[in-house]
Amino acid sequence: MANMPGAVPLTSSQALNNATLPFGLALANKGFSAVLENPHLRAGLNVHRGRLTYKAVAESLGLPFSPIEQAAA
Repeated sequence: MANMPGAVPLTSSQALNNATLPFGLALANKGFSAVLENPHLRAGLNVHRGRLTYKAVAESLGLPFSPIEQAAA
């Protein structure tokens, strides 16, 4: 099946909300420091302040990579 979430839209929407709400709340409450503290948010960050913070993306584009700590400084 190509679109299983479409078969159960209410349940899949609730599951998505349950999975993502803690990340949204962490960002709302702590701002960017939530990214520095949470490995899942860190893994999802690609660009910060115009710097590529995801090494694979930087390499694939032939652009410089900046570790998150360096980009956040």
